[in-house]
Amino acid sequence: MADNLEVYLADFIREREIIEELRVRVFVREQGVPEDLEMDERDMYCQHFLARCDGIAIGTVRLDLELEGKMGRLAVIQPYRRRGAGRQLVERLHQSARDAGLSEIWCHAQLSAQNFYSVLGYKAEGSIFEEAGIDHVTMRYSMVK
Repeated sequence: MADNLEVYLADFIREREIIEELRVRVFVREQGVPEDLEMDERDMYCQHFLARCDGIAIGTVRLDLELEGKMGRLAVIQPYRRRGAGRQLVERLHQSARDAGLSEIWCHAQLSAQNFYSVLGYKAEGSIFEEAGIDHVTMRYSMVK
């Protein structure tokens, strides 16, 4: 998939419907997150990234610079998981965070995705907590190596 995968900083106003559809498909339909919790007021303030394979939108993630580098809403649709799209979305987000001068990124990772983030260099901290009915843990990534 790597040859035909494009990951880029999206224009949220122009590509909002695409981003929303990806997130609704993954979080609302697959995981049962209430739709009113999925799209929130932070979206307008975040950088959004899209992954496209052969021109088809397959994944998204957002970076909230105002919340000290909070990464969130990483979603890749089912047929494209475990093929590198999530990793490339996170790497592109890291580059944008570096460009913005951030020293770290943090996220509320679903427990089922904790290993994915660990492999990318994230470290878990604190206790497990529930968010939208799903167990999460806070994870941090240091940009300073």
